[in-house]
Amino acid sequence: MATKMLAVRKEKPAKGAWLTEIPVPTIKANEALVKVKATSICGTDRHIYEWDEWSQKRIKPPMTFGHECAGEVVEIGKDVKRVKVGDHVSAETHIPCGYCPQCLTGLQHICHNLVILGVDTNGCFAEYVVIPEVCCWKNDKSLPMEIACIQEPFGNAMYTVNESQVSGKQILVIGDGPIAAFAVGIAKAFGAAPIIAVGKYEERIKILKQMGAHKTLSIKTDNIIDRVLEMTQGYGVDSVLEMTGQQDAIDWGLRLVKKGGIFTAFGIPSKKVMIDLSGGVVFKGSRIIGINGRVMFNTWFQTATVLGNGLVDPRPVITHKFPLKEFETGMAATSSANRDCGKVVFTLA
Repeated sequence: MATKMLAVRKEKPAKGAWLTEIPVPTIKANEALVKVKATSICGTDRHIYEWDEWSQKRIKPPMTFGHECAGEVVEIGKDVKRVKVGDHVSAETHIPCGYCPQCLTGLQHICHNLVILGVDTNGCFAEYVVIPEVCCWKNDKSLPMEIACIQEPFGNAMYTVNESQVSGKQILVIGDGPIAAFAVGIAKAFGAAPIIAVGKYEERIKILKQMGAHKTLSIKTDNIIDRVLEMTQGYGVDSVLEMTGQQDAIDWGLRLVKKGGIFTAFGIPSKKVMIDLSGGVVFKGSRIIGINGRVMFNTWFQTATVLGNGLVDPRPVITHKFPLKEFETGMAATSSANRDCGKVVFTLA
């Protein structure tokens, strides 16, 4: 096996990233070494690349970033039992401690001492990545690597849709990024109707339609509140899936969720937001549910079932594929002025 590998790294505290050659990492007794076959860009990776305020506080260069990946196990530690060399795996990126109150009560995904792959540890924008055994999800080898690598963000959408109780319900999905698009596809498979999806960028709104939205609205041309109330006889929707974290979107969602409805909050605000607690929550008897990651491992089992049985085709969301060496091109695609891309996947031999 090689002793050196290529990796995309944040070498210093500055905007950008560097493709460098570094030693292949060594593993501990409870870890697996995975040869990366496909890896995709998350919004977190863009934050790290741009070196914004959050990154400056959280990231400690030099480090390899990236956390959405799939590959083949090439080495295992002496204590590893659940995976073996040759297995195809994806990474659950939330690394739990295993002993805090959350971990001991089935809430590993919100572990009190949570560590994030590719944020707090070296990540997968590289030819090899180290993954703790507890975070290795074993894939069916028939699952294409480009789809296997997007199960982590697909799982975000799966968790959001599950908590929103969408079956047979009118729902509103606010946001047009890849996870919002995945959520539309999953909600369609779970029997939500109608699915009203709100977006900003023309190409991404087209993807929302491809994924099964019954009605799409644009924040550039539509009065969101009036249009949704018109479509729901003035009552609003049963569930709102808020995927942006923007103040306007949060305001719309709380205004448009019907009395007794559910508001699932997945989007992360860049700053503090204000909410209409009395009108949007208390007097409506509505529920706000926070979504963080995926439930370990209920969400992964559901994702495997949905993808493995063809209930949702995620391929319309995967709009760009590049070799890892062309990471700069991939990063540029995610920040184009018109956002004319969905998920960007890097491939490795």
